[in-house]
Amino acid sequence: MTSDLSLQLARLDAVDLASTIERGDVSPREVLDSTLERLDAVNDQINAVIHDHRVEAHDQLEHLEQGPFRGVPMLMKDLWACEAGRPHHQGVAALKEHGALADCDSHLIERYRAAGFVSFGRTNTPEMGAAATTEPLAYGPTHNPWNLDHGPGGSSGGAAAAVAAGVLPAANASDGGGSIRIPAAMCGLVGLKPSRGRMSMGPHMDEWGNSVQHVVCHTVRDSAAILDATWGASPGDGVIAPPPEQPYSEVIHTSPRALRIGFLDRAIRANTDIDEEVAEAVRTVARELDQLGHHVEPAAPAPLLDETRITAWGPAFAAATAASVAAVAAEIGREVGKGDVEPWTRFIAERATQFPPAAVINAQRAMMTFRRDVAAWWAEDGYDLLLTATCLRPAPPLGEMAPDRDDLAAVQNTTLHYSQLTQPFNVTGQPAISLPLATSSNGLPIGLQFVAAYGREDLLLQLGSQLEDALPWRNRRSPLHP
Repeated sequence: MTSDLSLQLARLDAVDLASTIERGDVSPREVLDSTLERLDAVNDQINAVIHDHRVEAHDQLEHLEQGPFRGVPMLMKDLWACEAGRPHHQGVAALKEHGALADCDSHLIERYRAAGFVSFGRTNTPEMGAAATTEPLAYGPTHNPWNLDHGPGGSSGGAAAAVAAGVLPAANASDGGGSIRIPAAMCGLVGLKPSRGRMSMGPHMDEWGNSVQHVVCHTVRDSAAILDATWGASPGDGVIAPPPEQPYSEVIHTSPRALRIGFLDRAIRANTDIDEEVAEAVRTVARELDQLGHHVEPAAPAPLLDETRITAWGPAFAAATAASVAAVAAEIGREVGKGDVEPWTRFIAERATQFPPAAVINAQRAMMTFRRDVAAWWAEDGYDLLLTATCLRPAPPLGEMAPDRDDLAAVQNTTLHYSQLTQPFNVTGQPAISLPLATSSNGLPIGLQFVAAYGREDLLLQLGSQLEDALPWRNRRSPLHP
């Protein structure tokens, strides 16, 4: 049974919730209790939160920082947003069995705490964050609140499901190949992947990698305000993005100038195709952008359309998987055996042994040249934004990409329908955002992706706010949302 207060608070975004607390209309304790009430009402159905830290969260209320989100609840994805002394299993069975705990806080966790957020749990993620679905064998599948027979995407599927189900307004997420944008698209949320180096990834991770942290949420202003509270470098960071000219939460109140926007309404990989409803959503939004005064035309960076350039990265990704498996072995203090990691992870790690070191270096070089050549489309060809589908299809039924399926080739092909338009921009390091701009005929959300030049999150948030006014989605909530 959900209380009236809980129902009222569930409709507020994080900015509104923080204001409500600051005015004294509701206390941080009341907010946390109502959040936990909603979690208890839905988590058995969606399996979004796998580590419950409500006792520690109540203790945290006694010494909250006076930040802009003082008293607002937050969930942390169980993948590198490390909290000292709390589980850090990354969806890996061996780490779960070992009882692995984080040895220190991530820099991002310190910033969440300084902003006043209250961490009360950790969310489900596929093994090592390497899948476009959240169905780890270690913790079981997370279900999509829009249709419980479907997945919420990955790897931030637990975070997206919790937000879409109305547990809280925003949740920590990370994106190394689409892992913020894919779940946002499947769950009807806003998902911004910031520029490489915008968020400190220390002390455990390097900013020069493909992954970056932020949140999934319902509103553009939440994404902007939380970015304001958390962006910035820490000592020793390898990449530092240029600072914004003004706070992101101020940028969104000004309409963007007339922008030159290219759009792509098709697949870019062999043996894949785009769902016609998704393609039509791209074209419909392109027409809406034209009506808003932007110059929109079919166009995309040429390297993005050259599949040979993308497949050249394979050895580098295989080597990264092998390194992750080796890190698991070091953590548990023994060799990784059968059942410790999933079949797909083991397959990729073993495949890495077939590549000579030169192949890995050449793959990294291919990623570097791709990054530079793609950047030219923005810097030299004069485009401001690229519009694509986030995923080629709406959310798939659970099991279609399950890690224990016998046909791993089929799993890989299905995965390409969800990640092929997101992963390239992790390689380039550019910011990209998924916005919930359409719905399929069977009621599943369709997200559309906008990509900007490096360092231009402001442009994405500004246009996102304009579209949020023109094509409002704020009140479009899942059947599980109060």
